[in-house]
Amino acid sequence: MGQAQGAADKEVSLQNIQELYRKFATECPSGNLHLHEFKRIFGVGSNSTEEESAYMENVFRSFDANKDGHIDFMEYVAAVHLVLRGKLEDKLKWSFKVYDRDGNGCLDRQEVRHLIKIINKIKRHNDPDVSENIDDICSRIFELVDMNKDSQISLEEFIEGAEKDPWVMDQLKLDIGPCDWFIEQQNKS
Repeated sequence: MGQAQGAADKEVSLQNIQELYRKFATECPSGNLHLHEFKRIFGVGSNSTEEESAYMENVFRSFDANKDGHIDFMEYVAAVHLVLRGKLEDKLKWSFKVYDRDGNGCLDRQEVRHLIKIINKIKRHNDPDVSENIDDICSRIFELVDMNKDSQISLEEFIEGAEKDPWVMDQLKLDIGPCDWFIEQQNKS
């Protein structure tokens, strides 16, 4: 998820949240947002790659706080708040959680390589000129971020590296456009 603060200055009012609830209730009459609906919101459909789909499943699971297989309205509001109003550090912590596929609290080279591959594939859909070598990107990230050189990136190293180096931040973020989607939905009212 993109960690840029650009959308953070856009205000989400009580009226926006009430409208969000109305749309949530209309689009999710069961009161729950399921994975297939979540993927549709973010434009990950049947023509998406396996990696893109797996990434969105990780994102979905990260918002499913009680791990019941769906996102209820409170989880949805928390997700929207993080995306639209969350602090950079909170967004980075959330991103790290999504990227840490085995949940061990560190990112190894395989996890970083996997996430760079996914991010590059999705960026390539948006910009065909994106074509950097994944192994080179992964190596450079480890050189810049793995401060204790243990071949793993801790949460602290991840946050510090992303905050200090704009290139690292750009490599580790995925602009899936939820802020734009939210604003677009509001404008359809």
